[in-house]
Amino acid sequence: MRLSMKPIPPVHDHGESRSTEPLSSKPREPPTPSRQSLRGLDWFIFFLADVQTGFGPFIAVYLTTQKWTQVEIGLVLSIGGIVGLIGQMPGGAIIDAAKSERLVAGLAVATIGCVALAYAAMPIFPVVVAAATLHAAASCVLGPAIAAISLGLVGPFAIGERLGRNARFASLGNGVAAAVMGTAGYLLSSRSVFLVTFLLAIPTLIALSRIREEEVDVARSHGAMPRDMSDKADTNIWHLIRQRPLLIFAASVMLLQLANAAMLPLMASVVTTRSSQWATVLIAGCIIVPQAIVALMSPTVGRKAQEWGRRPLLLIGFGALAIRGLLFATVRDPYLLVLVQVFDGITAAVFAVMIPLIVADVAFGSGHFNLAQGIVGTATGIGASLSTVLGGYISDKFGSSTAFIGLAGVAATGLLLVLLVMPETRRKT
Repeated sequence: MRLSMKPIPPVHDHGESRSTEPLSSKPREPPTPSRQSLRGLDWFIFFLADVQTGFGPFIAVYLTTQKWTQVEIGLVLSIGGIVGLIGQMPGGAIIDAAKSERLVAGLAVATIGCVALAYAAMPIFPVVVAAATLHAAASCVLGPAIAAISLGLVGPFAIGERLGRNARFASLGNGVAAAVMGTAGYLLSSRSVFLVTFLLAIPTLIALSRIREEEVDVARSHGAMPRDMSDKADTNIWHLIRQRPLLIFAASVMLLQLANAAMLPLMASVVTTRSSQWATVLIAGCIIVPQAIVALMSPTVGRKAQEWGRRPLLLIGFGALAIRGLLFATVRDPYLLVLVQVFDGITAAVFAVMIPLIVADVAFGSGHFNLAQGIVGTATGIGASLSTVLGGYISDKFGSSTAFIGLAGVAATGLLLVLLVMPETRRKT
């Protein structure tokens, strides 16, 4: 159900508590966050991407140097993945219940910094398992917190462009951090990556402190918008969960991840067999190219989402993913495969903006925006988990080309779901 609502402006009370009243019949002015708060959010996202880059593949490399077996490493990564999947909806619910999204985000960043220090100081099984669990749990609240702070600052009608800017700074942070940490690992040791991660948590917290608390409207950040008429049923959690656009979009995101998550690992295996000497360089290029495209395109995606609507961009994202799968199945030159990754960048730029934006559309006025993000995040995790299993099985049984065609078919199914079933969710001022 789509509701006619007007946004609440930020409360500039310089020290007084923020308004949490979601219902009002009085028209309000659009929010006007300060340049300091907007820049603070930019750099918070940039440095947070740096911090998060310190995990992932670097954990496997580090634990291998510490004489861990692949079974032990796989178990730790699996535990983190399971916690991350289970924690999506509780993480969103925590942000919806919070009176200060900045405080929750700050605690999560501090936790991740301590986790990095624990990896570096004591790489023994109990400590590493606890660290992986805490890292996954903290990450479950950071995504919703960023979206909530963004929505609280700029309001629902400017959120598209803001999310595009968020994606740009996240992409730049990922690229810079990968280069810095790779250099530190090469020149010093794999342990140094986690020390760098711990140190990067400090500027992350400083950037977060630059966002003015009074400018992040707590009601708006939870999706609780003022309405001309009060309808308590619309703020019920079960009413939100039964929203048809939310369920359709969650299904489409699951198909997106089912098609996408296995493509790069499968392609890396193909590149290694065709050009083992240059495999590392080519795979690095396959990672850098999409990040560059995301950094360039994301703000434009945010603007076009308001001009064109959400569905055309979703179709472009799914179409690019399907084309990428077909090209991976047919292109033999490993160097050309790097160019194919341009399509990955297009898909990533679209969905980095569209996922929180469409969730904000659907959850508008419910007061459960971040819980809705958790629902879609759970669908994302399920799709990604199944993708690597499905892609690997098909590749082993029928060959990599068949696997890529099958993944392209899944992407095409997602495109048809959006084209035939998904309603437009854009709201006009």
